[in-house]
Amino acid sequence: MKMSRLVAFSSSLLLGAALALTGAGVANADSSAAAVDYVALGDSYSSGVGAGSYDGSSCKRSSRAYPALWAAANSPSSFDFAACSGARTNDVTGGQLGRLNASTDLVSISIGGNDAGFADVMTTCVLQSEATCLNRIATARAYVDSTLPGRLDSVYSAIRSKAPSAQVVVLGYPRFYQLGGSCIAGLSEKERSAINGASDHLNTATAKRAADHGFTFGGVRTTFTGHEICSGNSWLHSVNWLNIGESYHPTAAGQSGGYLPVFKSAL
Repeated sequence: MKMSRLVAFSSSLLLGAALALTGAGVANADSSAAAVDYVALGDSYSSGVGAGSYDGSSCKRSSRAYPALWAAANSPSSFDFAACSGARTNDVTGGQLGRLNASTDLVSISIGGNDAGFADVMTTCVLQSEATCLNRIATARAYVDSTLPGRLDSVYSAIRSKAPSAQVVVLGYPRFYQLGGSCIAGLSEKERSAINGASDHLNTATAKRAADHGFTFGGVRTTFTGHEICSGNSWLHSVNWLNIGESYHPTAAGQSGGYLPVFKSAL
């Protein structure tokens, strides 16, 4: 299986990826990576919303997103960037899986946050009362318990059916807030804590479904620690009233420093 070459040459791939972050390294990437057919699926956290340098499509795919950074550093034989802003599980099964085939070696995906209604959670918490915010978070957590596992199973089973030999890496979501941090106005500490807890809850459910399908789960909570909103060195956008769609998404630094290392370490 061609993916074994990723393990055998992990050191050279790591070096190539590091060089790519400074604008070099594509030409120096190990030639073994040329055997890899890579497809990046998922939602805005994989398409790179918040990182800028978009492709002009409604999906807002960014050249600074972790899939594009990895591909630029390692020059795989093919790279299909299918991740799309706003995607839910049914968007993956209905519109993205056509990019997979029996030759696909590597798949990455982040999905589930939109199904759980996290955009609505954040809108509710920013604009309404603390009690309403906490109630909306409880509703999202209940959805993660009752409905999301089945939806993730459908996506993961379809990926395995379309790409039976591929290594599949499922990426999680960061915590949004550093508690006790530098934020003074805005959400209460209780709201921030509840939002962080909901992110952990989603990641736990996603990791369980990924493991049950034999996929690798890449949690990003550790890499984003110290870079949450209210940290003073955030890799996440807070509310951006001039570009509301980028709110609560990773910056370019969040993609390169938060997501890319986790993806590489999973290979």
